[in-house]
Amino acid sequence: MISHSLAAGEAPKGFATLFNGKDLSGWKAKPGGWVVEDGGVLARRRGAGYIWTKQRFGDFILDLEVKMSKRCNSGVFFRTDPRNSVQGGFEIQIFDSTGKKKLSKHDNGALYDAVVPKSNPAKPIGEWDHFRITCKGPMVIVVLNGEEIVKANLDNWTNGNRNPDGSRNKFKTALKDLPRKGHIGFQDHGHEVWFRNVYVKRLD
Repeated sequence: MISHSLAAGEAPKGFATLFNGKDLSGWKAKPGGWVVEDGGVLARRRGAGYIWTKQRFGDFILDLEVKMSKRCNSGVFFRTDPRNSVQGGFEIQIFDSTGKKKLSKHDNGALYDAVVPKSNPAKPIGEWDHFRITCKGPMVIVVLNGEEIVKANLDNWTNGNRNPDGSRNKFKTALKDLPRKGHIGFQDHGHEVWFRNVYVKRLD
């Protein structure tokens, strides 16, 4: 049993609370799919489906904590159309990459299917990881537990289904041509995952 004993904190200076730790105000999800547990923790239930912000965000900094279960597979979506999450937006991968040194573009913290994280500073399963995701124009930066692991310029992705290094990706549309504004969401991929202390700072 993974403990949720730590209480929710306060928003960093200049940030607004995106998940209030009490209810799902400001979010859209299947009824009963996502629930608020003790300590201001957002958790999925079986068959939850994705959960999305009601608001859309363009340039922003997203600050949050994530706790994974063993073999967890989830994600943080941004600038995304919920009606087409696979092709209509971006994902920062949440994944149990415990102990991995040779990382892929599907490992924890990756800009999914596009950028391999530089390192693997995740804490052991059952502890809270701190993510800070910055989106400003074409730039996407991911900091995990204080360490920058992704820095990508989306304008370098000029072709569909292809990354700048020549490897293939799932995106039919070149990343530079995907929308620069959309919803933030958390993925239900059938594994237990928890979120807390979710804050956002608009940059536009």
